[in-house]
Amino acid sequence: MKSLFPLFLAMVPLAAQTPVPVEKLSYNVEWRMVNAGAAVLTNNPTPSGSFVQLHLHSAGLVSRLFKVNDNYTVALNDQFCAQSSRLEAEEGKKRRNTTVVWSGTRSKYEERDLVKNEMALERELEVPGCVHDIIGALMVLRQRPFGSEREIRIPLSDGKKFVQARIQMQDKEKIRTPAGQFTATRYEAFLFNDVIYKRDARLFVWLSDDARRLPVQIQVRMKFHIGTVTFQLDKVEP
Repeated sequence: MKSLFPLFLAMVPLAAQTPVPVEKLSYNVEWRMVNAGAAVLTNNPTPSGSFVQLHLHSAGLVSRLFKVNDNYTVALNDQFCAQSSRLEAEEGKKRRNTTVVWSGTRSKYEERDLVKNEMALERELEVPGCVHDIIGALMVLRQRPFGSEREIRIPLSDGKKFVQARIQMQDKEKIRTPAGQFTATRYEAFLFNDVIYKRDARLFVWLSDDARRLPVQIQVRMKFHIGTVTFQLDKVEP
């Protein structure tokens, strides 16, 4: 199970006396019908945009097989464009810290192996003036009016690659989660199969059809012998 992922609300300048509240979404993670861990996504609005934190950790049998303890943070501007990100990843025997800085039309990626105490990868890319990380892309999708285009392209980068990511709106479904039952629309984001991520998989996101457009379920469907990882909304604050 790899770190996938993470959310943002822009603060309107005129609303300085009425701060936008922090949004905290907690998820249960399931793999092969067993509890695999938990994830917490926290959106902290700032005067110029948002600061998002994603904590993902494994649990139970999955943790004994392959321990995951990841912390991802990203700063976004008021258009959800990525400014900088940091990933502190503990996955199996690997310990790595990764930073990405997006400045103007360039990004700089640095990945350090903490076990070997050496730089594992450095890369610079040319990117558009506004590019989104995966969390910023999710926020762009959440802000789009329900029922708009069936397919959109979002400029997306993880610091190593840049793509015009294809997002396809699919069916409306009833989704039952620990946080309740939602009428939601399913989207497929084409990021795997060496688009952004090398793994052979499919990524689906269900957004609630209400005004908040909550990501009530996220699912990564991998080959049968690996299985499916499902994030289900457990708690919403406020």
